[in-house]
Amino acid sequence: MRNTPDYDPSTAVWSKSSYSQGGNNCLEVADGHPTLVPVRDSKTPHGPKLFFSSAAWAAFTSSLR
Repeated sequence: MRNTPDYDPSTAVWSKSSYSQGGNNCLEVADGHPTLVPVRDSKTPHGPKLFFSSAAWAAFTSSLR
């Protein structure tokens, strides 16, 4: 994974899937970066974040369908 010096996740707007039904056992994803998809655990919002390329995230979500 590459360092992302041009992206500050503290300013991200995080969202959960509508399928989460309000629970805290899910992932949150931030939109707004053209090449990265930031992901975090909803139970620990101040914990570590993972950054996936847009292509890798698209492949992952496609495989879930």
